Amino acid sequence: MRFTVASPALRRTVGVDVLLPKDNSEPRPSIYALEGVDARETSSDWAVGGGARDFFADKNVNVVMINGGVSSIYSDWENIDPGVGLHKWETFIVDELPPLLDARLKTNGAKSLLGLSMGAQGAMMLAHRHPGMYKGIAAMSGCYSTTDDVGRMCIQQTISSRGGNPANIWGEIGGQGWADHDTVRHAEALRGMDIYVSSMTGIPGRYETPESDLFNRVVIGGPIEAVSRLSTLRLESTLKELDIPATFEYHATGVHAWNYWKDELPDTWPTLARSLDLPA
Repeated sequence: MRFTVASPALRRTVGVDVLLPKDNSEPRPSIYALEGVDARETSSDWAVGGGARDFFADKNVNVVMINGGVSSIYSDWENIDPGVGLHKWETFIVDELPPLLDARLKTNGAKSLLGLSMGAQGAMMLAHRHPGMYKGIAAMSGCYSTTDDVGRMCIQQTISSRGGNPANIWGEIGGQGWADHDTVRHAEALRGMDIYVSSMTGIPGRYETPESDLFNRVVIGGPIEAVSRLSTLRLESTLKELDIPATFEYHATGVHAWNYWKDELPDTWPTLARSLDLPA
């Protein structure tokens, strides 16, 4: 099912793909799925190449796949950017979209988050900035800080790689606006959620073959995943210090690519199912 949603915050319409369970007779929970820096306006890569359509076919849950948001971090930007435009995604995802879908789809109101790459970071931000709104989160290959060196580099690279200016997202780089979006600093707000976080190493794995795009996968995707690994380790350390339970999964090989995330999608299900009181 596909919706076109008029967003006052974004001043345009947004495509939203929703995977529905086979039995729609009873209210059911929802998973909001966010994706990477090149999130398309016309479809969701979760359904196209991420395996979500097949994996969730027998699950009693709505999977809400939001289209668009290139380089946005799924956040509300302070300024309209000449390169990437108007981004007010936090308002859209948190305030505008849920009431519409809850009413149209007869949900039970329970929501969890699923994200990869930029979408993993965006999902973590939404979770810590809106305590109690989401029951659980599964995040793959993300960066979860914004104010340390690794975090700033992640944000700046995500935005500038698509022609945006990082100064337009949360004000002065490294300032209070950036600190407000730092999940590691605000990890206490995750307490009570069911949490799954994973990363690979950036070392070429089974999908890096002569037939694949080796330059992009190894030279670009490798370092990106290595940086994600560092940030994931830091989040794990912080959650352990706070005694907040979470599942962390580290893979020995693999770069920043959809093949690996598709393979890992089933590993996220026990956490997401538990968060939504569904059978795993």
